[in-house]
Amino acid sequence: MTAPLSAVHILGVRVDDVTGQETLAIMERWVIEGHPHQVVTVNPEFVIRAQRDAAFNVVLKKAALALPDGVGLLWASRLLGKPLRERVAGSDMLPLIAALCARRGYRPYLLGAAPGVAERAAAVLQRDNPSLEIAGTYAGSPDPSEEEAIVERVVKAAPDFLFVAYGAPQQDLWIFRNLQRLQVPVCMGVGGAFDFIAGVTPRAPLWMRERGLEWLYRLWRQPWRWRRMLALPRFVYLVLRQGARRRFARSTERN
Repeated sequence: MTAPLSAVHILGVRVDDVTGQETLAIMERWVIEGHPHQVVTVNPEFVIRAQRDAAFNVVLKKAALALPDGVGLLWASRLLGKPLRERVAGSDMLPLIAALCARRGYRPYLLGAAPGVAERAAAVLQRDNPSLEIAGTYAGSPDPSEEEAIVERVVKAAPDFLFVAYGAPQQDLWIFRNLQRLQVPVCMGVGGAFDFIAGVTPRAPLWMRERGLEWLYRLWRQPWRWRRMLALPRFVYLVLRQGARRRFARSTERN
């Protein structure tokens, strides 16, 4: 399987209709092929940001795989008549990819987060997967002045997977700029995943995640996120408008 079977476009942003297991299969195929690919984890904030950030919009359009990371995307896809099958969150995928790496002998590199966090996350992943070999860890930053040195580190380590935790959109723009130089088969921005795995930031209880309330838990734990959360009501409004326009267009065609 080299590409998703289908996708839905939400406010102009492509979201691929893949499951977690299909994602693993696609990524393993890419590792075997050896060519660089960028994976983005699309959520409602990404969609809203893409409306005003042309550079970020280009990254999302050109990504090899756009995962449906956000319960709001599932709601929007149902409203638009092309439902996504499941949420595929980057934070959930990282441990699954680590397990795949341990089974197959692939080597991931953990880049980003605060100093020491990537190392702690790597230790947890190795504890859970004793045969896992980590290609390297480094905090660094997305600052252009550090770019050459970081790319050199990663290239020298020659990992099969590169996970970048600089936060969106910085991590995704960083990968996009350097994808061809890095020559890593799978490069994915993972936001706060290292913090979750390392225990630096507690994740929402499973029952809240299953009910689409992880955003509320994160807002409670990190009140400074309230400005970012303003994207959610705008997302709902714009999706409802897109849905209404589609229904109007269909009714016009029938008449």
